[in-house]
Amino acid sequence: MTATKKKYKKVTTNSLGEMKQNGEKISMLTAYDYTLAKIIDGGGIDVILVGDSASNVMAGHETTLPITLNEMIYHASSVVRAVDRALVVVDMPFGSYQGNSKEALSSAIRIMKESGGHSVKLEGGREILESIERILTAGIPVMGHLGLTPQSIYKFGTYTLRAKKEEEAAKLLEDAKLLEVAGCFALVLEKVPAKLAQKVAKSINIPVIGIGAGNGVDGQVLVLHDMLGMTQEFNPRFLRRYLNLSDSITSAVQNYVADVKTKDFPNEKEQY
Repeated sequence: MTATKKKYKKVTTNSLGEMKQNGEKISMLTAYDYTLAKIIDGGGIDVILVGDSASNVMAGHETTLPITLNEMIYHASSVVRAVDRALVVVDMPFGSYQGNSKEALSSAIRIMKESGGHSVKLEGGREILESIERILTAGIPVMGHLGLTPQSIYKFGTYTLRAKKEEEAAKLLEDAKLLEVAGCFALVLEKVPAKLAQKVAKSINIPVIGIGAGNGVDGQVLVLHDMLGMTQEFNPRFLRRYLNLSDSITSAVQNYVADVKTKDFPNEKEQY
């Protein structure tokens, strides 16, 4: 007999911890604008990540590095205005927290005050621990991010699977434990071996949300535009497309163009 899952009118950082303890998987998607955020919040998503992946899918940049703090605040503000239930996590962009914990705190405070977001996410382990601890002193919830960290793409030189070797896997597990002790409420693991991800999830008490990290973790996250098939160039093994909106939208636009050209639109019922 399975336990009845608790219904959350409003998802909080505490809710996610309860979900892990109760064995309920956590659902998480990205969003960057009001309209799509309102749709996925209404669809019952637990967590909305205002990801720095907006740099790619919204602005067309090759990496996540160019997006600015002001731009992240703009996207987060749009999302927050749409959300009734989901917990909103906002990525801190490259350059807003690395190497300077005072700047990290200042950046996090700006995100919280100006966007209304509920928490922030930072990439890295021991090397950014001081920034995480300083942000937490202000009462700002922090989600960690280990494994493939896109803001470090030029350091690693590739988006390939991380922590395949024993030494890197051991560091990742150590970093995960450090982030828990520091006070992070959850952790994203990106593109790491499934067995390692499961080991991490079992080794710490905070929720572990995976992307390309197998099903042994506490939840899953995908980029919304990838999951809906709005983007077509990105085809990693871990991506499941639930729609093919690229083709559907193209077809709709073509039909609209044809109707305008043939004077079929607007018809008599569609005018005043």
